[in-house]
Parts: sequence; C-alpha cells; structure tokens
Amino acid sequence: MNDRFERQQDLVPIERLAPLNATVIGVGAIGRQVALQLAAIGIRRLQLIDFDRVESTNITTQGYLAGDIGRFKVDAASQAVAAIDPTVVVQKVVDRFRAKQSVGTAVFCCVDSISARGAIWRAVEHRCRFWVDGRMLGEVIRVLAAVDKHDRQHYAATLFAQAEAQTGNCTSRSTIYTAGVAAGLIVHQFSRWLRGMPVDPDAALNLLAGEFMQAVPSRLCATSLELNERRDMRAHTSATAFI
Repeated sequence: MNDRFERQQDLVPIERLAPLNATVIGVGAIGRQVALQLAAIGIRRLQLIDFDRVESTNITTQGYLAGDIGRFKVDAASQAVAAIDPTVVVQKVVDRFRAKQSVGTAVFCCVDSISARGAIWRAVEHRCRFWVDGRMLGEVIRVLAAVDKHDRQHYAATLFAQAEAQTGNCTSRSTIYTAGVAAGLIVHQFSRWLRGMPVDPDAALNLLAGEFMQAVPSRLCATSLELNERRDMRAHTSATAFI
C-alpha cells in the first residue's frame, strides 16, 4: 500500500476504491470540493461534468483561483486534482449532463436545480451502484445517499417540482465553508459504502442552529421532512428553495 494512504486505511479501503470510476456532475461549490476530496482519498478514475466557466464570485464561494477566471470549471478542477495526485485519470465533459452520457459506478450529484437533479436521477438511477446528492442553502446542508431499493424510493420522493422553489436574494445562497462541510459529509457516505456499512439516506445539518437531523426512508417521514424543509426555507432569503 502507498504510504500516503496509511492513516486512512481503516476508514477508506483502498482495495475497494481502486477499481471504481466516480462521476461528479456539477463542479461548483460542492462539486469542486468533492472532486478534490476524492482525489485525496485515492480515487483512480474521475469524470467531471460541467458546462460553466469560472467567474470572480467563484473564488469566494467555490474555491477557484484568480487565475482560473474565464476557464471552464472542469479544466480548472482537473488541474487542481492533478496537483493533489497527477496519476488520477480525469475525463472532462464540458457540457450539461445528457441522458445518454456514460457515468461511473459512483455518482455524485452536485447541481443546483431540482429539475436537473430529477432529470439526472431518471437517467442514471439504474446505472450506478452508489448515488449521493448534496444540497446547500446558506448554512444549511442536506445530503441524500441511495444504494438500495428503499434508499432509492426515498430519494425519488424528495424531488419536488421546480415551481415550488423560492426566489430571493442570491447572496445568501453559498459559502465556501458550508460547501467544504457538505463535501465532507458526501464523501463520508461514500466511505461508508466502501466499507459495507449502511449509508444515511437523508441527513441535514444546520450550521447556524447547530442541528443535525436524519430521516428514516419511508414515505411518511419523507413527506414530513419535505413539508418542514419548505416551511423552514421560506424563512430564508434565497434564490432557490432548499433543493
């Protein structure tokens, strides 16, 4: 075993990680952080999908560098991955996700639209073994992981209509520190799956309130969580619902 993995060997089994392909869809605030953490823990093949270019605000909220402005996010993120581990094979897809796009064994959905999540989920739900979706609004994080039938049914129930999203001030939507925490929670679910442990199908963390909540994957609990989620988010000033 490579010496650099010595301190994580009991938490991230490298023998299970090594043969996997991982796909990160959306390389923004959460997605860029996820890609870097995957490179750090030892992923060997990584696919990055995003159509967007780096803007100046992405330095503050997404961790891109000043020199990245104007570049495609997948190019800048790929370079950052190579700085961690130049042996990682990165496939860059400069485009929106398309239904026929091939994906890896593990899919990390890091897009910022509930309608996009629904479209991606319908396209890949039967083609990946591990799925995780990271959602963020201000200092509130929600992570949904799906690996079995019950997880997948619960996840599908969280995909409400885009018309239910709330509008408001976009400046409250994203911070780099919340994105970093969200990415850590996402990669933690991945490491649980690698170890053969159950994933948490639905977990939410409110940094400001210091509250961590988990939902049982049943339709009743999903309905209750969605109602509370939408009620709480109406108290927020934001450009999107807690999607």
